[in-house]
Amino acid sequence: MSPELRDKMTRISAELGDLGVDPFGFDPETTKFAAVPLEWLYTHYFRVQTFGLENVPEHGRVLLIANHSGQLPFDGMMIGAALIVDKDPPRVVRSMVEKWVPRLPFVSVLMARVGQIVGTPDNCRRLLGREEAILVFPEGARGISKTFDKRYQLERFGTGFLRLALETGTPIVPVAVVGAEEQAPSLYNLRSLAKLLGVPAFPVTPTFPLLGPMGLWPLPTRYRIYFGEPLRFPGRGDEEDEVVEAQVEEVRSAVQHLLERGLAERKSIFS
Repeated sequence: MSPELRDKMTRISAELGDLGVDPFGFDPETTKFAAVPLEWLYTHYFRVQTFGLENVPEHGRVLLIANHSGQLPFDGMMIGAALIVDKDPPRVVRSMVEKWVPRLPFVSVLMARVGQIVGTPDNCRRLLGREEAILVFPEGARGISKTFDKRYQLERFGTGFLRLALETGTPIVPVAVVGAEEQAPSLYNLRSLAKLLGVPAFPVTPTFPLLGPMGLWPLPTRYRIYFGEPLRFPGRGDEEDEVVEAQVEEVRSAVQHLLERGLAERKSIFS
């Protein structure tokens, strides 16, 4: 762990440590240990570049709304790492994960210990009430499991996050991740097998399932993460569907524009 990250993790632990493990299972001490491999992935493997981190408020509730891709959630990990490694003061982000994740042995416990929460409206509402930063992927499993021919084409966004933002008066920061689409390019999704196994997707990539589980280990693509200017919408959360859907489309458009900017600015997949 670099001295800079050690100092930041000490500050985070000091701020949250007195609270111990929170009602959702988040443990600052476990997060401190997890930060070591996360920093290596962030700095040396994906060589992440960030843009617009100043758009994420230092304090108070905020929803980070991002595109989702890559078969495994390394994009969420790198967004979380960006708010600790490159942001000063650092900020812990709580990610909303799929409802099937708690069924995974060991992984479910680890994800809870480092602050990840099952993505239900009630969980999100409670965390916003605690003035936390929440990361949401409105594409859900449709986004992370898309095939390579649909790369950087956003799937439909759900509307739940927008209603919660209106209800709680929470600003929305659009986030775009460029690089994750190429880390494990899916050529085909075996939906029938995925359904049989009880998982959202079963991707066929150049290395998976040929090389077994290690075939899903991502290629060292370079990540570029863009944080857009905060969006605020008037309302109370009980508006008509067409009103909320129009606001959701505005957020989706902001993420798409950031993606297009990132694709135009990068030189290659690995640099």
